[in-house]
Amino acid sequence: MVEGQAMKFGDKIDTDIIIPARYLKYTDPKYLAEHAMEPLDPEFHKKASKGVILVAGKVFGMGSSREQAAMALKAAGVKAVVAESFARIFYRNAINNGLPVITVPNVTKEINEGDMVTVNVETGEVKVNGKVLKGKGITGMALEILNTGSLIDYLKRVSVKSTN
Repeated sequence: MVEGQAMKFGDKIDTDIIIPARYLKYTDPKYLAEHAMEPLDPEFHKKASKGVILVAGKVFGMGSSREQAAMALKAAGVKAVVAESFARIFYRNAINNGLPVITVPNVTKEINEGDMVTVNVETGEVKVNGKVLKGKGITGMALEILNTGSLIDYLKRVSVKSTN
């Protein structure tokens, strides 16, 4: 379970919005976090640092396949992204970087900016304003990756188990 205040965005938020290309020469997640969502909200990283649930519309993370987009959001303080749909590559990059991503139909109609939101990553249930929204949970290896923190942490754990 993850909980936080909602920060709401619309449809078709692409990776150039999530982390503009001019910052891609940097690899420090903290630096990337300072520029996350900068074109839409230059203060995003300050607001997100409290630990937020990012709520978005359709095709969140479309565009370039840059892994830094998920890294920047997570480092900024985003605990999970709940959207109506995700670009496939962003979805997987988020999982690999330990950022939960939950698909919930019509979520932008149910959650408002500032609402307190609780997300059950395994079941996909999202609780807000006394309602339970049904989303698609994360299971299998993707859930194992999230539970260990990232794909790299997961692979290290699997590697250690296989050598014992």
